[in-house]
Amino acid sequence: MVGEDGWCRHYDSGSRSCRIYNDRPDFCRVSSLAALFEISPDQADAFAIDCCEQQIRSIYGGRSGEMRRFKRATKARGARHD
Repeated sequence: MVGEDGWCRHYDSGSRSCRIYNDRPDFCRVSSLAALFEISPDQADAFAIDCCEQQIRSIYGGRSGEMRRFKRATKARGARHD
């Protein structure tokens, strides 16, 4: 599902959101990560957060506005990052 630009073909760069979020495939869902990567279900959120942070850091940088917004959003939602 990766487009020529390296992003998911369903990613809307203008709004920075997924165009098919409600109908996204299982591998895009945090709840499926435990089975896909053989990790314990209680570690799935932290694993997903780590993956997202690595991607944001590699594209925008660790001190970018994108990273700050991501960290605020995960903190506001009470996401665990062990």
